[in-house]
Amino acid sequence: MKLSPDGNMFTEIVLETFKLSGLLTTVGDSIAASAGINSARWKILGAIYLSSHSLTVPQIARTMGQSRQAVQRLVDIMHKDNLLTFSDNPNHKKAKLIALTEKGRAIYLKGDEQQIPWANNLADNLDAKDLATTLQTLKKIQQAMDAK
Repeated sequence: MKLSPDGNMFTEIVLETFKLSGLLTTVGDSIAASAGINSARWKILGAIYLSSHSLTVPQIARTMGQSRQAVQRLVDIMHKDNLLTFSDNPNHKKAKLIALTEKGRAIYLKGDEQQIPWANNLADNLDAKDLATTLQTLKKIQQAMDAK
């Protein structure tokens, strides 16, 4: 079987996304290092910080596009490091609700101080319509993959 023209284009998008993911992880590690953590931990802090409420490990994993097991491992370590707190979940006996400690919040915000100007500077060199189209397309791809 041979790739259709659209299938070929999609494959190229996937390959570029892999490259971009690697670049973003490198930048994320650099930004997070200023706060004494790595990008994987910073993403967990961010998922919780940006949520309007405490989250469970499965919810964090879905937000990050990671496995529940990988997130659980990091959450447990981050709890021991006093970055996260656990509380009982009235909707589930085993799935604890996870929130930031003051230390976790401060670390996230320290990274955010560097991420904001980085994002603004990069975005200044890109067309706003292209960014909007890219965001919309990425969301559609995610929705299509979730539906499968």
